[in-house]
Amino acid sequence: MHTSTTARSADGTLIAFDRVGDGPPLILVEPAAHYRGFSAFDGLVPLLAAKLTVYTYDRRGRGESTDTPPYAPEREVEDLAALIAEAGGSASVYGFSSGALLGMHAAASGLPIAKLALLEPPLRDSDEPDPLTGQLAELVAARRDADAVERFHEAIGVPGEMIAEMRATDAWRKMESVAPTLVYDCLLSEATSARVLRAVEVETLVLDSSGSTDDLTGWAASVAAQLPNASHRSLEGEWHGVADEVLAPVLAGFLRS
Repeated sequence: MHTSTTARSADGTLIAFDRVGDGPPLILVEPAAHYRGFSAFDGLVPLLAAKLTVYTYDRRGRGESTDTPPYAPEREVEDLAALIAEAGGSASVYGFSSGALLGMHAAASGLPIAKLALLEPPLRDSDEPDPLTGQLAELVAARRDADAVERFHEAIGVPGEMIAEMRATDAWRKMESVAPTLVYDCLLSEATSARVLRAVEVETLVLDSSGSTDDLTGWAASVAAQLPNASHRSLEGEWHGVADEVLAPVLAGFLRS
């Protein structure tokens, strides 16, 4: 059974979500620039829905969800709390990239998360404010959304020729539509401290891809080492990604064990 509806967060923001499948509830948290209309999970959901009730949603300011400024990571934690309530009061959470950071914040805040799975959470190497945050904020304030999307991809290491090719695609236009939320992800990253990680008591599986660069795999190992109750696995994959057919059985096995 597949349903689409909304949940109301604590500050009144409406969070649009889909529910599909049968079994224990699992909420998937999108990475930066993604939402249900441009999802990182389209291929993963049907593979998981045979054994789990899978919730996908538009993070605030994206897709069909509304937004209520000013932004703070705590507001996104409240959004997840509203979804967990919809799921029956407890749910597992899988977060990819910046979505993994949000999953850790939610667990650290004490939300009723049964299990937590994370794919390549991007840690910061400095406690100083990230210049990228201010750069993106200036660009979106000037309504230079395409430039903000380009600057973000430059910052995460996407080659210039690939960015140029992406600019002509429908995917680029979809990322432009949520460009202001790139600032949100930067603020979420800045708020992800060692204190947050130490407060994540739920059983956690941290994953990385064998095809990723040393920074991404190193961050995954660092997160796993700092979380009080975590295990770490490397899966065969490409840069910052694992094929759905490889990832799905690992997630299902961990979440249902």
